[in-house]
Amino acid sequence: MAKEKESKLRILAAGDIHGDTSAVKKLAQKAEKENVDLVVLCGDLTFWDEDTKYLIGPFLKVNKQVLFIPGNHESFATANFLEDLYKPNAKNIHGNSIKKGEVGIFGCGGANIGIGQLGEDEIYSILKKGFAEIKDSKKKIMVTHNHPSDTRMEQLSNIVIGSDGVKKAILKFKPDIALCSHVHEAEGMEERIGNTRLINVGPKGKIIEI
Repeated sequence: MAKEKESKLRILAAGDIHGDTSAVKKLAQKAEKENVDLVVLCGDLTFWDEDTKYLIGPFLKVNKQVLFIPGNHESFATANFLEDLYKPNAKNIHGNSIKKGEVGIFGCGGANIGIGQLGEDEIYSILKKGFAEIKDSKKKIMVTHNHPSDTRMEQLSNIVIGSDGVKKAILKFKPDIALCSHVHEAEGMEERIGNTRLINVGPKGKIIEI
């Protein structure tokens, strides 16, 4: 008897939208066309905490669940506001997690600069808390705004630095995939940290299967 093919979780991941509602509209169209199971937004949804309208709603109109975290351009309060406004179909996973079948997803928003500024130890502790809730999942995805330190993508910017806390979490928790944004110059870049596939998603979005 032939073995049944294992179904995969199909994700559209994006970040650094900065209040661009036309970009959100295109992403929502892409999510519908590509028939994704989930949309993941890696922070900097707004431009300095402004323009919160039409950032989540377009995805819900095409019946897509949204997971998101704040970046360094919005406050944690704004992220909580967006979750309250659009729940139960949108979830802020900063310091939190969710399970989708055999895939566990956990995250930390903010960055080591900006409005949502966090220390490196704090970033690691927040990721540790989220990971603990999904540690038994067969596959794991870590979602951050900040990229890890000592990476090729870090070298592309003289303004935003990588995070030691994010790097430590990748090395410790060994997620299958780590999603980030933050470095605009690294949009679409992929590299490896051990067995972890690190992806800088950017505003155009990336389709990911796991």
